[in-house]
Amino acid sequence: MNYVERVLEELKRKNPNEPEFHQAATEILTGLAPVTARHPEYEKAALLERFVEPERVILFRVPWTDDNGCVHVNKGYRVQFNSAIGPYKGGLRFHPSVNLSIMKFLGLEQILKNSLTGLPIGGGKGGSDFDPKEKSDLEVMRFCQSFMTELYRHIGQDTDVPAGDIGVGGREIGYLFGQYKRIRDEHVGVLTGRGLSYGGSLVRTEATGYGLVYMAEEALACRGDSLAGKTAVISGSGNVAIYACEKAAALGAKVVAMYDSNGYVYDREGIKLDVVKRIKEVERGRIKEYAARVKGTEYHEGCKGIWTIPCDVALPCATQNEIDLESANALIRNGVKLVAEGANMPTTLDGIKAFQSAGVVFLPAKAANAGGVATSALEMAQSSGRMYWRFEEVDAKLKHIMVSIYHNMDNAAKEYGVAGDFVAGANIAGFMKVADAMMAHGIV
Repeated sequence: MNYVERVLEELKRKNPNEPEFHQAATEILTGLAPVTARHPEYEKAALLERFVEPERVILFRVPWTDDNGCVHVNKGYRVQFNSAIGPYKGGLRFHPSVNLSIMKFLGLEQILKNSLTGLPIGGGKGGSDFDPKEKSDLEVMRFCQSFMTELYRHIGQDTDVPAGDIGVGGREIGYLFGQYKRIRDEHVGVLTGRGLSYGGSLVRTEATGYGLVYMAEEALACRGDSLAGKTAVISGSGNVAIYACEKAAALGAKVVAMYDSNGYVYDREGIKLDVVKRIKEVERGRIKEYAARVKGTEYHEGCKGIWTIPCDVALPCATQNEIDLESANALIRNGVKLVAEGANMPTTLDGIKAFQSAGVVFLPAKAANAGGVATSALEMAQSSGRMYWRFEEVDAKLKHIMVSIYHNMDNAAKEYGVAGDFVAGANIAGFMKVADAMMAHGIV
């Protein structure tokens, strides 16, 4: 049994009933096998064992009162995974599916994603099993205030800087920041994704979606191709999906399908993004309403069927494990050329292998959706300097970061004998910076 296999076996034994964490660790550590073979000093220092063990896990209760005066209790989490290269950085997710396994998988991925940006930020993740859907603004505010009343003591601009994620948008960030400022009596960049009126950054809203498309375009450009004239399918209809659609369309692609948790819409003429934005961002409605407003559009209950739609480019931007082996094979049969992950771990391990075996360009989430956290780090820089950068400045920095990530993981894959395997390349490129810092810090 080699070093990686031994670490994985021990991880699964120590962390039972955490399938998402096992899946993420397996994908990452398997890709690092060529690195550990070349660097025996890592095994001697138990580097992988320390890498997959969070530095700190915080679990707390969140009591709150609804509009009818009923008291509810949710679980709150913050996994501070690795601070070797900078303060913990990673989003907060409010969704009924949130549990410790999901928090740990997201935190582990975040270490490498943040490292890949080239910026000095470590990895962390947090959230709650609270569901903000169909809650009033006052209910969401009361929950966020209760959540931050515990979280505030564990975070800080040089310690841990959370951001948004699924279920945590501008409204939630505002309430969280307001409570932090109230308790600590200080106005600092302790949260990113803030509103522009109180320290946020231009492009932060668009960043993950834009960055995803910038990387996809660079990957195609390196093959003498482009997004122009391509047909694209995008899962999800939240922030990432909306702005991936916007940038893909701006670069000449035709996005024909999007979905939410109830079902998907298929518009052969191309998704009308203004309609989607109104439904999802203004009205907070369901994607089904798109079909009622745009003639000739099909609506289908359920989500899985979206991957049977013929396309050149697939951008999964919803949630983990949405593309399984069956869906991957359907995309391959229909001629998909490139898959870039906008969500966190949206493709199963056997789905990834199917894409790679078929010669599909596969860009993993930790690289392809790093635009959001990269722009969050740029927001942190602006906060520290008490300044604002123009939209064009931030957008240019974002594009440069995403193009650099693509080439760094491409070069890492080639250096370690796995050319074309961007999953391994991303893992290696992100890990080496963290490993160097951990070795420099000693056994801590």
